[in-house]
Amino acid sequence: MSLTLTLSGTGGAQLVPAFGCSCAACERARNHPHYRRKPCSAVVKFNDAVTLLDAGIPDLMDHWQPGEFQQFLLTHYHMDHVQGLFPLRWGVGDKIPVYGPPDEQGCDDLFKHPGILDFSHTLEPFVGFTLQALRITPLPLNHSKLTFGYLFETPHSRVAWLCDTAGLPEKTLKFLANNKPQVIVIDCSHEPRAETPKNHCDFNTVIELNKHMGCPRVILTHISHQFDCWLMENALPQGFEAGFDGMEICVD
Repeated sequence: MSLTLTLSGTGGAQLVPAFGCSCAACERARNHPHYRRKPCSAVVKFNDAVTLLDAGIPDLMDHWQPGEFQQFLLTHYHMDHVQGLFPLRWGVGDKIPVYGPPDEQGCDDLFKHPGILDFSHTLEPFVGFTLQALRITPLPLNHSKLTFGYLFETPHSRVAWLCDTAGLPEKTLKFLANNKPQVIVIDCSHEPRAETPKNHCDFNTVIELNKHMGCPRVILTHISHQFDCWLMENALPQGFEAGFDGMEICVD
């Protein structure tokens, strides 16, 4: 079976269109829903198992029924990555495992009042584990809150998810250079800049990172409306592409 990632959201906390903005990208998104960007997230499918990667879409429980997915895998506990958990936790039925970094604070009162969510599955950097035959390795990222990216591995494929981050820690960069993902989905919130911004990558940073990782296919996510404006007037070099909501990435 192939490994499939479906990008359920490719925007940042601001979303696209941004409230009150009349830039070209926001106006395009209002007129053509294909260009809208929900909070950055994905659906990971391998064999018959489904993992929801981050939970920032507010009406998450309107899109999924009990038993249609096995667990959540969180990158971090910023609101735009977990807000969908707040109403879902008060559901009834079996516990839902939530895997993520060992952040003692979490977000608001999620840990204090977890409801049907089981937050006991804390992960450690570079310590791989398996979910329904899919091998996953947590990778530390550079962000304002404890954040993990993930390398997904099957017997025949490797895909890296690297969001939210500003550049990459040296150990993570070396790990990916050694393990050679076929596809990388990476934070790229900003148009090319002279220096890497705080918390999120610009496109120049992504280009420099991939010189070390050597990945043949790099998909950009966590895209801002400002970067969308830049993308409307500039073509990406070969090997790089802008993700969009609903995009499917299949790796055999």
